Amino acid sequence: MTATAPEPQVAPTAEDRRDTAERLLRSSEELSFDPATQVDWETPLDEDKYGLSPEWCSLYGTAYWDEMTEAQRKELTRHEAASVASTGIWFEMILQQMVLRDFYGKDPTDPSFQWALTEIADECRHSIMFARGAAKLGAPAYIPKKMVVALGRMCAMTYSGEAAYASILVAEEVLDVMQRDWMRDERVVPFVRTINNIHVVEESRHMKFAREETREGLAKAGWLRRQINSVAVAGAAYYIVSSMWNDEVYANAGLDEKRALREAAANEQHKSMLRSSCSGLMEFLTSCGLLTRPALWFYRRANLI
Repeated sequence: MTATAPEPQVAPTAEDRRDTAERLLRSSEELSFDPATQVDWETPLDEDKYGLSPEWCSLYGTAYWDEMTEAQRKELTRHEAASVASTGIWFEMILQQMVLRDFYGKDPTDPSFQWALTEIADECRHSIMFARGAAKLGAPAYIPKKMVVALGRMCAMTYSGEAAYASILVAEEVLDVMQRDWMRDERVVPFVRTINNIHVVEESRHMKFAREETREGLAKAGWLRRQINSVAVAGAAYYIVSSMWNDEVYANAGLDEKRALREAAANEQHKSMLRSSCSGLMEFLTSCGLLTRPALWFYRRANLI
C-alpha cells in the first residue's frame, strides 16, 4: 500500500452533528448492556475452551504451536485474551481523558456533549468488564511497558481533534474485527464470547462518532497539520497493537519465552490476521489523508499493512 491523495473532507454541519448524536443516544437507550449482570461471572472457568480463537494466537501456524499440547494451546490463548483485555483497559483510560478534555467547558445541552458522557460511561463499564474477565481467565495484570504507559499519559494530555479521534478509531477498529471472530467461535470460553459481544455492539456506536469527529477535524486542515497528525495517529497505532500481546504471556503459560518470542516475531500467519483486521481502517485513513508516507512506516512496523 502506498500513500494517496485524500478525498475532500466536508465538515458535518451543526444539524448533522446533532442528528448523529441523537441517533447514538437513542441507540444507547435501546441496546446497551450491564456486564455486572449479563456476563456469567459465577460459572467456573472451563479449561477445555480457548481464551480466543486459536487462529488469532501469536504462535498459531508456527513449529512451536505444532509441538504444544492442546492444554498448552488453550492456556496460552487465555493469557493472550487477558493481555488484549489489559491493553484495552489501558487505552480506554486514555480515551476517556481525551474525550473529557475535548468536551470540557462545552454546552451540556448539546446532544454531542451528552453522547460524549455516554461513551465515557460505556468505557468505564468496559474496563471493569475486561478487568473481571482477565481475572477469571486466571491471568496476571498485563500492563504495557513503562515507556508505553508514559507515552500514553502524554497522548492523553496532548492529543486533540483528529489526532485524538483517529487514534481512538484505530484501537476500536482492530479490536472490533478480532472480537467479532471470537464472539462467534464456540471453541472460546462462553463468558469471553459474551464480553466480546457486548464490546462489539457498544463500540460500533463509538466508532461512528470517532469517524465523524475525525472528518470534522480534518475538514479545514492544511497539508502540514495532516502530515503531523498522520504520524501522531500512526505512532499511537504502533504502540497500541504492539502492546496487545504482552511478552510475558509465554512464560506465564509455561512456555520457553525466548523461543516463543522469536517464533511469534516471525509468524507470517499472525501478521496476515492483523493486516486483515485493518483493511477498512486503512481505507478510511487514506480517504482522510492520514495515510502518509511517514505514517506508513509505523503501520508496516506494527504489521497492519
